[in-house]
Amino acid sequence: FGSSRFFGKGSFFPGIFVGSWKMMRAMCLTAAACLLAQATWCFVGPSAPSLLNKAPSSAASGSIISPASDASGQTPSLSAWNPLAFGVALGLLAAVAAGSRPVLAADLENGEAIFNGNCTACHAGGNNSVLAEKKIKKPELEKYLTGGYNVAAIKTQVTNGKNSMPAFGDKLGPDDIDDVANWVYNQADKWD
Repeated sequence: FGSSRFFGKGSFFPGIFVGSWKMMRAMCLTAAACLLAQATWCFVGPSAPSLLNKAPSSAASGSIISPASDASGQTPSLSAWNPLAFGVALGLLAAVAAGSRPVLAADLENGEAIFNGNCTACHAGGNNSVLAEKKIKKPELEKYLTGGYNVAAIKTQVTNGKNSMPAFGDKLGPDDIDDVANWVYNQADKWD
């Protein structure tokens, strides 16, 4: 059972997922986010029925069971919403959804492939064959790269180009630029 039998031309699912690992990853992340939201709701959602604060007039006759009173004579609060649990769940959701995502191994592999296919002609081994002093090793990136040694500055340089470096914004997609920028950032301190 080859994958082309099920997902390729003339298959049961024509055109779905053919060469689209990023779409599959996005679908998996969306499904995971939905499951996380449901789990959060189950964790912090109301789980006990709320009790009436005031008992009906027949409560004086003892026919209705009322909540127990504490030593001060006040009825304890039976809130089903736990503010601490809600805060923890909201914080975790924000960290997962809006936080900076870690670089995935697949992203770095793609970044290396993009680099090898487009950048090694001038930048093999982290060097610069056009301007030797402007290598893409960490010390030189910190010194010469506009914006300093960070992924955003590398993405800007790859997208727009500068001086002798051509712009790759029209040749590479945003995901590929992101992948190669992350790979260069992670590789810059490893080159000798």
